[in-house]
Amino acid sequence: MKLEHNISRIEYLLELYRLSVEELLNIISEGIKNPITRDDLFSREIKVSTLKKIDKVFNKGLNYYLDPSEPHHSKDASIFFRKDNFNSDLNIGAKKVVNQFEDLKISLSAISKLTDFNLERNFRIYNVQDSPLEVATEVRKVLYPSITARKLRDFLKLLIDSFAESNIMVFEFIETWNKKDKANINGFFLSPNTIVLKRQQKSFRREIFTLVHELGHFLLNEEEIEEVDYKSISKNHLSKIENWCNEFAYYFLVGEYHTEIDNLEKAHANNDYHHNLIDDISRETHLSTLALYTRLLYDNKISQKDYTKIKHEIKLAFQEKVAEENKIKELEKLQGIKRGGSVPKPINSPLFINTLQNALYDGIINEYEFCKKLKIKPEKMEQYI
Repeated sequence: MKLEHNISRIEYLLELYRLSVEELLNIISEGIKNPITRDDLFSREIKVSTLKKIDKVFNKGLNYYLDPSEPHHSKDASIFFRKDNFNSDLNIGAKKVVNQFEDLKISLSAISKLTDFNLERNFRIYNVQDSPLEVATEVRKVLYPSITARKLRDFLKLLIDSFAESNIMVFEFIETWNKKDKANINGFFLSPNTIVLKRQQKSFRREIFTLVHELGHFLLNEEEIEEVDYKSISKNHLSKIENWCNEFAYYFLVGEYHTEIDNLEKAHANNDYHHNLIDDISRETHLSTLALYTRLLYDNKISQKDYTKIKHEIKLAFQEKVAEENKIKELEKLQGIKRGGSVPKPINSPLFINTLQNALYDGIINEYEFCKKLKIKPEKMEQYI
């Protein structure tokens, strides 16, 4: 079966994703005997089976390709039209995720205007000449949670809730173990006030640091899509913007403990590399011990040799922990024990929920759309209204 389709929409997506025709043909022809050709793509009519393969790449829904209207090649439409280069070499999975949240951001912006719900940025814009310490101290007074949380996920949720109070929208996305095209990023910032995080199942510290790093991008109003190196507080090869965001994230999370770290004597074997103190500060600030030791390295408070030794020990301890967890899982599998629990769900920003609630109450969206955007079952709807 063939359908008449809008060729300009495939051309638009190729430009948006920065894919060549040959690259797309290779992707959609994988595993089939007769490869799909350029003529198959750009003929007036296209096979439905081919269209389905194309949509597995772009996730737009089949109706998108049948829409006769011309897509808009504007900077407002996508960050990929606003910016040429990114800190990471983005794979197709990353581009899918970015495009998904770009569409959602545009949708929410339209909804907010129809409901007179304020989603505007209400923070001033800083620049890299501003002191990361001074900015972190100032911003921390507004955005750092007023209550404490020992569990890392709970602290992450408190941060997301706090950001929402200042009109900073934070989204999480979760990738299942069997997803084919996993995104090679862990966070990004979309102007004016949207931050997106990849759920880090085994390292909420990484996700917390990524969130605050992207907050730095928000404060500078510098859009970016990247894999944040949360273990390194500062690196010489990074750009001024990346160094600033890392420094800001460190000072935001470490808070008043930065003076204690600044006043430490050099770490060495005789003082046990300050292990107990570093562990305590890590628990209190949610910064990893490796991130803190990296800070000591850049402050010349530990030798490169000792730092490498500690880094190896931390890595080895983590590997042993993962191996032990895998061993337990394998044993449970052999014993026929099935672990309970459902598929993890992303943390929803209160700002996201409130935007949809207003749209529902004003009749801008219906109950089906409300549940679809929140990814909840209809029977769970009462918990959100």
